[in-house]
Amino acid sequence: MAPKAEAQLFLDTLATLGLPAFETMDAALQREIFDAENPDAPEPPAVHSSEDRQIPGPGGDIGIRIYRPSADEGKPVVVYMHGGGWVLGTLGSHDGICRAIANAADACVVAIDYRRSPEHPFPACFDDCVAGLAWVAANAAEFGGDSSRLAVAGDSAGGNLAAAAAIWARDTGESSVVAQVLIYPATNLADPVTGSYTENADGYLLTQGWMDWFIDQYVPNTADRSDHRASPALASSHAGLAPAIVFTAEFDPLRDDGKAYAEQLTAAGVPTTYSNYEGQIHGFATQIGAMEDASKAAEEMGAFLKSVW
Repeated sequence: MAPKAEAQLFLDTLATLGLPAFETMDAALQREIFDAENPDAPEPPAVHSSEDRQIPGPGGDIGIRIYRPSADEGKPVVVYMHGGGWVLGTLGSHDGICRAIANAADACVVAIDYRRSPEHPFPACFDDCVAGLAWVAANAAEFGGDSSRLAVAGDSAGGNLAAAAAIWARDTGESSVVAQVLIYPATNLADPVTGSYTENADGYLLTQGWMDWFIDQYVPNTADRSDHRASPALASSHAGLAPAIVFTAEFDPLRDDGKAYAEQLTAAGVPTTYSNYEGQIHGFATQIGAMEDASKAAEEMGAFLKSVW
């Protein structure tokens, strides 16, 4: 089986750029490419409002962006942690998916602009995300949110951070997370090699080499990779965690990692939905307006969250 036409078109377009392997570039050059304006990018979904703010964090102020689907008060809240290998990604790069989730779930979405590696290695990204989660739990009413209906969500590295944040919320009691949305998450950085890690090692955007490079940037101390804040799959227990939906893509090195985590959650008694998108590649869910499956996944996220709330 081959990638879907929309995924293959994305890969073919990327190939025309003639870029060297991403893992051979330093972080600054990767960010320059990742953040470049695309004049052909579709317009992001409209929401009632979006507002950028600064909140206090453990390493200085943290940028957040608050999306509201309407002016109504008392909306559920999704705290979103963006992907990008803990190195790439900004509030802007994930603007579309945050807007889509706000509309599909009829919820406020708060995106966290956490510190990035390699300048700020583990656990800086995690620390900023849980600080953001704690701030939202304490201040949700200020922007029309209901902190009793609080979810965490994220894609790729952000899925890793969201899963770790859900464990933190259970263990500390500092916020009451009632749902988690994990989009092709990396959950075991200590031993990432799975069948899909080798089966999809090259040719589908995220490569095995690039993923290894990302892990090296985020957690350069290999001993730290067994810490459950870096590898949520290695937590001593997953019992009592919030209900979850886990998305994976067929042609993604992280497919089996996400599937295994969904199975771990289910085995621990956590209500878990597993959704694998056949024919898709890593990163598809953020292509709102460019890939049909991105919109489909956003609607699936919204339906799941509404069912929990």
